[in-house]
Amino acid sequence: MKPVATIILAAGKGTRMKSDLPKVLIPVGGKPMIHHVLETVKQLQFQPVVIVVGYRAEVVQAEIAGVSATFVRQEPQNGTGHAVQQAEPVLRQFTGDTVVLYGDVPFIRPETLHRLVDVHQKENATATILTVDMPDPTRYGRIVRLPNGHVARIVEHADASPEELAITEINTGIICFRTPELFEALQHINAQNQQGEMYLTDTIEIFSRAGKSIRAVKIEDPFEVMGLDNRAKVQAAEAQLRARKVWKDTP
Repeated sequence: MKPVATIILAAGKGTRMKSDLPKVLIPVGGKPMIHHVLETVKQLQFQPVVIVVGYRAEVVQAEIAGVSATFVRQEPQNGTGHAVQQAEPVLRQFTGDTVVLYGDVPFIRPETLHRLVDVHQKENATATILTVDMPDPTRYGRIVRLPNGHVARIVEHADASPEELAITEINTGIICFRTPELFEALQHINAQNQQGEMYLTDTIEIFSRAGKSIRAVKIEDPFEVMGLDNRAKVQAAEAQLRARKVWKDTP
C-alpha cells in the first residue's frame, strides 16, 4: 500500500449535545469518541495525521496530546471543505493519498478503511467515496451516479431535488483522495449553497467534470458510519455497543 495520510475533522462545537465539552470529547464506549478514531488510524499506521480543531481547541489538544499528529485550527467553522483546506500547509509536499475522517464518527473499522484505500489505489482513482444505503437518508448527502454507474456528484440534502431526495445511497463523508488533486480542487469550491458553507463534497463534481476517476465503496452496516451529533444518538450508540459487545474485533 502506498503512503496514506489522514485528516481528522474535530473542530465542531456540538451544540445539540447540550454540553460545554467539544463534541469529539463526549464519551461513548468508555472513552472520548475521538479516541476510537485515533486507535483505528494507529492500527492502520496511516501517517502523517492532521487533526483540525476549532471550538475549545486547547481542550481537545490537551486530551489527545500523546498522539503523533499535527494540529491545525479552523476559525471560523465554515464547512468541511474549509476544514480540510486548513491541512494544506502540513500536506503540501505529501504526494500519497489522504483519507478524511471525522472525530464524531467513532465506529469506522480498520478493515473498512483498508478496503477503501485498497480499491482507491488499485483503481488508480482520484477520489474514492465510502457509501452506504440508509433506510432514512434525511440530512445526508446523496450519491448521484451516471448511467454507467460511476459517481457524478454528491448533492447535499438541503440542495437536493425531489428526485435526488429519493436516493438512499448516501455519502458517509469518509473519502480517500489523491492529495495534490484534493487541494487543487479545494481552491475552486465556494459557499454558494443553502447552508452557506464550503462543502468538501463539491470536489467530487469538480473531478467528474474534469473526467477524473471517481469510485465508491459501499458498506453494509450503517452503524460503522453513524455520526454522533446529539445525546440521543450517543445513547443509541451505547445500546448498540452493548448488543454487539466486541463487534470491533469481528472481521
